[in-house]
Amino acid sequence: MIAMKNPARFFATLSLILSLAVSFSATAQMGGQMGGQMSGQVGAPSAAQNEKLLSPPAMTSVSLDGTRIAIHYGSPAMRGRVIMGGLVPYGQVWRTGANKATSFVTTGNLKVGALHVPAGSYTLFTLPQAPGKPWLLILSKKTGEWGIPYPAGDDLGRTPMHGAKLPQTQQSLTISFEHTTKHSTELHVRWENTDESVLIQTAK
Repeated sequence: MIAMKNPARFFATLSLILSLAVSFSATAQMGGQMGGQMSGQVGAPSAAQNEKLLSPPAMTSVSLDGTRIAIHYGSPAMRGRVIMGGLVPYGQVWRTGANKATSFVTTGNLKVGALHVPAGSYTLFTLPQAPGKPWLLILSKKTGEWGIPYPAGDDLGRTPMHGAKLPQTQQSLTISFEHTTKHSTELHVRWENTDESVLIQTAK
């Protein structure tokens, strides 16, 4: 048996080694748990993350006699769902896109349908109606919000849209400018079998 010159010092050192071993074991176990949790998060996106993946961001823009108009929106897909009158109820304001609110920005004054729109930034909504009734395009003065809820009371105004039926089912929502001339264009919102449009013109 080996005689210890300083027993107190020996036992203090042994106690320190045992404490470090216990601490290391606990840290390793916690790290494993956290790693598993993080792996689970990566492999299983939240509902909001799934919506973003399924509704990719899109944009459309046009220039009218020096005025630039740009619309940013999320483009959801049908994925086997009934859209108009189902996912998009009739008679209720629709975000007209997915994820972040659909933005409408113009660098010059416009006339959108019957609505006078000063240069600036707005949020675009629509009020869908059953077939045979005109939709309404809504421009809200409130910007930067999520697509829902609709900020009632902040409208710049509303204007009727022209409705038509698409010859073939369109799986994803699109917003586009078409039939553009120097001073005017048509804004089209298309999804499923619906094509809603409104005339946009430059204004002084």
